Amino acid sequence: MIENVKKRVEEFKGEKIKFRYNGSRNQTEEFDGVITNCYNYVFKIDTGSINKSFSYSDVLIGVLELNI
Repeated sequence: MIENVKKRVEEFKGEKIKFRYNGSRNQTEEFDGVITNCYNYVFKIDTGSINKSFSYSDVLIGVLELNI
């Protein structure tokens, strides 16, 4: 299953996407960004002001949502 998530994330590399991060204590953060790099276990997102990195398992368990 993680391989499916990895392939899906790699498909949208370079495109502007809306993200929703479901943090701890019911805190959510929504931001726009571009997936810049995909590595074996993590991928990086450039939001313009800051770079963020997430693991593919974050997408798999629903901590990070990609709104395409």
